[in-house]
Amino acid sequence: MNQAYVYDAVRTPFGKFGSGLAGVRPDDLAAHVVREAVKRAPALDVERIDEVVFGNANGAGEENRNVARMATLLAGLPTSIPGTTVNRLCGSSLDAAIIASRQINAGDAELMLVGGVESMSRAPWVLPKTSKPYPAGDMTLASTTLGWRLVNPAMPTEWTVSLGEATERLREKYGITRERQDEFAAASHNLAAAAWDEGFYDSLVTQVPGTELVRDEGIRAGSTAAKLAGLKTVFRPESSGLEGGTVTAGNASPLSDGASAAWIGSEAAAGLLGLDPLARIAGRGAHGNDPQFFGYAPVEAANKALAKAGIGWEQVGAVELNEAFAAQSLACIDAWGIDPSIVNRHGGAIAMGHPLGASGTRILGTLARSLQASGQRWGVAAICIGVGQGLAVVLENVTAGVAGKEA
Repeated sequence: MNQAYVYDAVRTPFGKFGSGLAGVRPDDLAAHVVREAVKRAPALDVERIDEVVFGNANGAGEENRNVARMATLLAGLPTSIPGTTVNRLCGSSLDAAIIASRQINAGDAELMLVGGVESMSRAPWVLPKTSKPYPAGDMTLASTTLGWRLVNPAMPTEWTVSLGEATERLREKYGITRERQDEFAAASHNLAAAAWDEGFYDSLVTQVPGTELVRDEGIRAGSTAAKLAGLKTVFRPESSGLEGGTVTAGNASPLSDGASAAWIGSEAAAGLLGLDPLARIAGRGAHGNDPQFFGYAPVEAANKALAKAGIGWEQVGAVELNEAFAAQSLACIDAWGIDPSIVNRHGGAIAMGHPLGASGTRILGTLARSLQASGQRWGVAAICIGVGQGLAVVLENVTAGVAGKEA
C-alpha cells in the first residue's frame, strides 16, 4: 500500500458572521485557496493534479453545483482536472482529506488537492415547494446557516434538538460545569492571540484579495473566565440547578466564513510539488452515536484512528480538536484522559471561528505545522459533526529530527 502524506496547508483568515469576509462568495473563497496552494508548490505542473476534493456543509447557495469543480475552474486550472464536493457537515473537509488519502493508498492517485469552504454569512434562506400550486396559507422561509431545517417528521424529536441544547444535554451527562467551559474558552482566545503574535499562523494563512482581514476576526486577546461568566446563556435560562443553562456565545464557536486547502500526495508527490512532506497520514477513524450527543462522537473516532495507526494516547504529543463548544471539547478530553495542555496549543474554533466546511482542513494543517514546530512525532486531528458523527486522523511527523521522539 502506498503511503499518503500532507505536504502543505493554507487557509484564509476566518471572518465573523456578517463581517470581514461576508462580501466574498464562497466559491471565490475556495478558488482563492486553490490558487494559493498552487503558488506555494514551486515545481508543480498543474496538469499532474489528479483530482480536487472539497468539503462544504451547505450547498444551498452560491457554493451549489459542486463547489470543488467551481473553485478549480475559477482558479484557472485546466478543465481536465476533475473535482468533487463532499458533505459530512462540520467534518466535510477532513473527510475530503481522508478520501484523498485512500486514493493515494490504493494507487489511484499521486497528488490530490483537498480543502473546504463555508460562508455562513451568505447562506440563503430557502422556501420549500408546495405540494400543489397556489397554496392559500403562509409559507415560512428556513435559514440554511446552521442546524436542522425542513426536518422530516419521522425523525425522533430528541434527535432534532438544536446543537446548543444538545450540548447542554451532553454537559449534563458528563458533569461539565459552566466554570470549566468559560476557562476553556478564555484559553482558546489567549492561545490563538499568542500564536498569531508569535508568527505561527504566518505560513498558514493568506489574505483574501479585496478584503482587509489579515487575522482571524473573532479572537479576543485578554479574555478571562471572569469576563465570560457575565454572558447570558443562549439555549436554556440560567439556574443554579443541574437543568440550568451553561452554553453562551462566549463558550461556543461563532458563525464564520472562510476556506482552507491542503496537498495530499504519495511519496512521489514530493517531486511533483517541489515540497518535502510534513506528515504521514497514519490512521483514520469515523464514528457515529445518537444525534443529540454529536459532540462526543470524536472520542471513539480518535480511538479508532489510533488503533489503525498502531499507537496509544500515551504516544500522542499534539491534538487539534475542533471546538464546536467548550463543553463537548472538555467531554472528549476527559474521556481520552489526556493532558489538556497538548490540545489546541495555538487556539481553537471558539476563538478563530468555525466555518463548517473549512474547519477539518484547518485542524489538519495546523496539526501538521504544530508537529513540525515542536518535533513531536504523533498527533491527532478530530472533529465532531452534527447529527451524531465524529472523524479523526492520526498524523506522524516526518520532518527532520523527530526519529524516536514519541511525545
